[in-house]
Amino acid sequence: MRHILGLGASLAAFWMLLSGSISLDHKLVLGLGIASVILTIFFAIRMDRLDGFPVHIRLSPKLIQYWIWLAKEIGKANFDVARIVLSRKMNISPRMVRIKASQQTDVGIATFANSITLTPGTVSVDIDNDEILVHAITDEMAKGLIESDMDEWVTSMELKYR
Repeated sequence: MRHILGLGASLAAFWMLLSGSISLDHKLVLGLGIASVILTIFFAIRMDRLDGFPVHIRLSPKLIQYWIWLAKEIGKANFDVARIVLSRKMNISPRMVRIKASQQTDVGIATFANSITLTPGTVSVDIDNDEILVHAITDEMAKGLIESDMDEWVTSMELKYR
């Protein structure tokens, strides 16, 4: 029950942050926000019952640190991609690389793969056991991903939530 209440509170807070309005003057917007939170909670409860493995994500300092770190990485990658796109000679050298994932759970591996995809210039294409096939638009981005500490960040969060 605590999980559901926490999920509902965090979804409502996120919705209020994104909508920018909690005024009763905007009844339609407020109603749609409430409906989306309730529907999301319903689906979360249903998924927990179907597979028997509820996912509990607690808002912790480590999770917030990861989000801040990921936002910085996304920002740096945005500048790199913009520099490539805006240059007269697009220096691209597309690569497919396999990245070893050290996470032990499906949620951990999915978080790692999604974090890779969120970073501009790289896309997770396939997951095979503990390896993620990634497309990178340059050789430097592929090397940067291999040398990155993203895997350690996600693994440290996964261990905290087990």
